[in-house]
Amino acid sequence: MNLWILNEFLYFPDNKAEYIPAVLEMAIILILCILVFNFFRKKAKRDLEKTREIEEKILKEKNSSHK
Repeated sequence: MNLWILNEFLYFPDNKAEYIPAVLEMAIILILCILVFNFFRKKAKRDLEKTREIEEKILKEKNSSHK
């Protein structure tokens, strides 16, 4: 593949202040990703605890019915 094709898409501004909006957007997206990831981890942990409780309850009912 010719490298000159890729040069059409690259843009490095002379005024470095043009990087500020991109950096802010990247920081916001990164923070949102971390928050969503932590939310899913906590939700999965809560769901696991609920599942274990239900499983224990079912096993107790099963054991008590066999006696």
